[in-house]
Amino acid sequence: MTQTPRRRIDLIQTPEFTSGLQELSLEEIRSRRRICADLDVELSYYRRLLQGRLDLLSFELRRRSGEEQRSLLEALPEVLASWTSGEPGLPERRVPVDLPDLPIQGRRAVDRALSDDFLARLPEMGDSDLAVVQQRLAEAEAEMSKQRRAVFEASDRIQAELVRRYRQDRQGGDAALPG
Repeated sequence: MTQTPRRRIDLIQTPEFTSGLQELSLEEIRSRRRICADLDVELSYYRRLLQGRLDLLSFELRRRSGEEQRSLLEALPEVLASWTSGEPGLPERRVPVDLPDLPIQGRRAVDRALSDDFLARLPEMGDSDLAVVQQRLAEAEAEMSKQRRAVFEASDRIQAELVRRYRQDRQGGDAALPG
């Protein structure tokens, strides 16, 4: 007997989530698309939080090495705006700025990484401590990126099925897409 995954990310990564889409009702396909969209917003939010912390940490390490003369506070607006630089990576998706409906903080790597108050302790932390924090943040950010790729893949398969049905309907088929 297979057990239904409890987490949405685990659910969308099961082969059953995107296999046999042509047999599912339009309502079920749309429900799965909403799951992907909601999860994309959540993962994007977490990734932005992690990336912001990584950017702040990288700046502090550059400042300590003498590459940067400004204080972290002086450079804060520039550091936090650096994520908009258009660097290569995952495809851009329009993501709302609103706070997503987040699950309760748990035992995930992202929860542990985001609960670390290293920014408040930055002046007292040694370089080796900062390296440990940086590694933990980078690992959590890499996991968020991996999960987002899985969401994109599932979403793309679901969207392809909706497009197929729309085209079939346009050609006189019986798979109408109301609303």
